Amino acid sequence: MKEEKDKLLYGDLSYKVMGVVFDVYNTIGSYHNEKYIQKAIATDLDALKIKYQREAAVPLIYKDKQIGKYYLDFIIEGKLILEIKRGGRLIQKDFEQIKAYLKMLDLKLGILILFSDTKVRFSRVLNIY
Repeated sequence: MKEEKDKLLYGDLSYKVMGVVFDVYNTIGSYHNEKYIQKAIATDLDALKIKYQREAAVPLIYKDKQIGKYYLDFIIEGKLILEIKRGGRLIQKDFEQIKAYLKMLDLKLGILILFSDTKVRFSRVLNIY
């Protein structure tokens, strides 16, 4: 398992974050509003002393002018984005959203989490451009 983590971008951090996500899911399930899931995740990140920004505001800049603002669920350790969704499946829009966030912040890794009725699903999204 250690070899596998070493091959992944931010492997150790990713494993810790996913451990938090699975613990939250196993403890409170998927039937709560996203903001409560986020609060539970933040509680566990605090306990592990993992630095994060929650609901981080990120401006959208066009030709040196701010034309909008997005709010990301989490930026963790200034390295990766964690986006939480609830429902039956992840859709293309979810992937496009996290890719846009990665580009805007010039970060390399996003983790897209789906809290579904039956399990946690996740996708690692890389910014390769």
